[in-house]
Amino acid sequence: MTGSEVSPSFRLAYVPGVTPSKWVRIWNERLPDVPLTLIAVSAAEASEVLLGGGADAGFVRLPVDRTALSAIPLYTETTVVVIPKDHVVAAVDEVSAEDLADEIMLHPLDDSLDWERPPGQPAIERPATTADAIELVAAGVGLLVVPQSLARLHHRKDLTYRPVSDVPESRVALSWPEEATTDLVEDFIGIVRGRTVNSSRGRAQTPAQPQRKRPDTGGARRKPTAGKATGKSPRSGSGGPKGGKRGKPRRRS
Repeated sequence: MTGSEVSPSFRLAYVPGVTPSKWVRIWNERLPDVPLTLIAVSAAEASEVLLGGGADAGFVRLPVDRTALSAIPLYTETTVVVIPKDHVVAAVDEVSAEDLADEIMLHPLDDSLDWERPPGQPAIERPATTADAIELVAAGVGLLVVPQSLARLHHRKDLTYRPVSDVPESRVALSWPEEATTDLVEDFIGIVRGRTVNSSRGRAQTPAQPQRKRPDTGGARRKPTAGKATGKSPRSGSGGPKGGKRGKPRRRS
């Protein structure tokens, strides 16, 4: 952190489909004096916002430029096809890319899946956004393959979705500029990774453990060491001192 007099704050970007509310709640509990601002960005512009200083960290969809951005992969989403509820695909639990070979498939410009070649037959034009593509699915123009979170985000009563196998999956990660790993970024990394409030923010710092004090025995007599006199004469042998307390009388022979 710098020595600036400006009050600290944290700006968190997130792409559509990601719900950061759980982590924001924990942040507000642990750092109530540091306001967190959420910044909604598209998947395509997320890296540019981070590198341009528009956010301190962000939830993004991989891949990102790992030469300039650090990234911690968090989870992988199921890929689904969005369809009208009366479509034939709605009758099955899961489809493959091959099952969609004869369907008109919409491929929006903000598509977040890393396709080598999208399945099905391409539409005449590519919709500008996923939201536009959802409207076209509802109009019966074609179908749309997206991460499941986006299907939920754009839910409509007249549409449903089914998992698709043999297609790319979207991976969500926490990312931030490599050269701007501030203390607040470390704090947020710890929250996302599930560290407790007493953890050391990932810096591998183990606090010195105080030495344990010997328990107070309250004057109790220590157990004698083997071979040392105890003040009591043993039943046989000459380990005890002469002239001490009389023990059992020895049997006369």
